[in-house]
Amino acid sequence: MKTVASLQSEKVSALRDAIAQTIKGKQQTIDLAIVALLAEGHLLIEDVPGVGKTTLGHALAQSLACKFHRIQFTSDLLPSDVLGVSVYSPKMNEFEFKPGPIFANIVLADEINRTTPKTQSALLEAMNESQVTIENVTYALPRPFMVLATQNPIEHHGTYPLPESQLDRFLMRIEVGYPDAAAEKEILKRFSNGNRHGAFRAVLDPKEVLALQDESRKIHIDEPLVDYMIEIVNRTRNHPEIELGISPRGTAALFRAAQARALVEGRSFVLPDDVKRLANSVFEHRLVLIRSGGRARSDAKTVLAEIIDQIPVPA
Repeated sequence: MKTVASLQSEKVSALRDAIAQTIKGKQQTIDLAIVALLAEGHLLIEDVPGVGKTTLGHALAQSLACKFHRIQFTSDLLPSDVLGVSVYSPKMNEFEFKPGPIFANIVLADEINRTTPKTQSALLEAMNESQVTIENVTYALPRPFMVLATQNPIEHHGTYPLPESQLDRFLMRIEVGYPDAAAEKEILKRFSNGNRHGAFRAVLDPKEVLALQDESRKIHIDEPLVDYMIEIVNRTRNHPEIELGISPRGTAALFRAAQARALVEGRSFVLPDDVKRLANSVFEHRLVLIRSGGRARSDAKTVLAEIIDQIPVPA
């Protein structure tokens, strides 16, 4: 008879394998995407065009038997195009609310930084509270609920940088990166076979996802490890090169991500290595460096590495 832990491991492994059928040679990236899902967070995928950001979002969403909507963000997209709109119904003689694409379990916000800040901000309540308010009426979003957003680097033409308040709503920001030679050969074979995206297979349903999310909350974190996280956060708030340090929401994000990573790795407890491996993905996009300090904003990874190296790892 299988234990609860072994069943959880089987489900996570099945999800890993399903995504890996499409995303070749990127196991670490796949694992981070699964961590974001199990930690009940939202995921920002940032990289140059053409490396598979949207494909990763599709692969994760379609590996789950959940309601999925994709929104292509453009400069003329309106908040109502995302949230929905009230339309007059002559038959009912009243206004009827027509839900927008945000009403799904998995929402792929493709090229989110190509739309205006007004439309970007339409996602804030949804991402923070899993609900939307339209014309003074609040509508709950389905569970599980996750926003997978892709964006091109802000240096590219036609992009609007996401404000710090919006970036803070994303549990993690990850990159896909270029594939190695073997993985790229596999991608080219799919093109020659006429199946450029691979075969998607749903391996988890909404109830199973919710159950794994609940189990991730039960993962044990020792008190010294919690103190270790808080020490990292406090160093970012007092660092001479950092203008805006990590918020309490960011601390909670690292806590939940560490729990989820332990579950993905098949453990019932968090290790210091979980914290160290997740710190960049969880914290980097939340930091704002002092511009006059001689460093670019993209150097947040270096500053974080310096901070973590200076703090003793708990035994």
